Amino acid sequence: MSATGIPAALREALIDAVSVPTLLVASDYDGCMSPLVSRPEDAIPNPASVAAIAAAAELPDTTAAVVSGRERAVLAELSGLSAPVALVGSHGSEFESGFVFEITDDHRALLARLIDELRSIAADHPGTRVETKPASTVLHVRNAAAADAEKALERVRSGPATWPGVQSTEGKEVLELAVIETSKGHALDVLREQVGANAVIYLGDDVTDEKAFAHLHPDNGDVTIKVGTGDTIATYRIDDTDDVATVLEFVVAKRREAQTHS
Repeated sequence: MSATGIPAALREALIDAVSVPTLLVASDYDGCMSPLVSRPEDAIPNPASVAAIAAAAELPDTTAAVVSGRERAVLAELSGLSAPVALVGSHGSEFESGFVFEITDDHRALLARLIDELRSIAADHPGTRVETKPASTVLHVRNAAAADAEKALERVRSGPATWPGVQSTEGKEVLELAVIETSKGHALDVLREQVGANAVIYLGDDVTDEKAFAHLHPDNGDVTIKVGTGDTIATYRIDDTDDVATVLEFVVAKRREAQTHS
């Protein structure tokens, strides 16, 4: 999708958004800045998206952020991004300053139980794998046969996901269990308040991004963009990660233009 191929209604919304005094531009990582891949560690970002979001962060009165389900340190390593781009990991709960909520010894003990349980489930279902993070653990089923994937997910849904103190988040062929509250919507609220953003542009592709979309206000100038297929409450939709790069480049160009003529 070329810049001129951005849907007309989305172009107009973006042009309005980039004209505000203070802007926040944010995107999910996997499925947006990077294509979805079989092995999460192989998720290499689109260089054009990386360059565009870094360029946005350098503009006056503009904050750029990547909000991901990944551990923040892993997000930084994979994306190659650093300040002034804000990196928020663990589904919005992990900022540069640390986790929004304190991780206690009780949280760590619960997490250890969850990891053991998910590993036990994964051992019974070929192709599934377990990822561990500082405040959560994830069952990945992308590489499993459909029957094994569904059986493994159902065991997690009916088992450890129901334990007291566990926050369950299901996405595209993954199920994550956290021991603290997580929300990309909360992360956007925090970032908006920190910088006093008049408008937020957010791109997301997964179920977890719906929490982000739900915290934004399209009637007041925010722009919510769903990447790919699937039900969504986002106002606009684009096809894929190449389109994400196009949108981010368009935002940077139009923001520069608006600031030049202001």
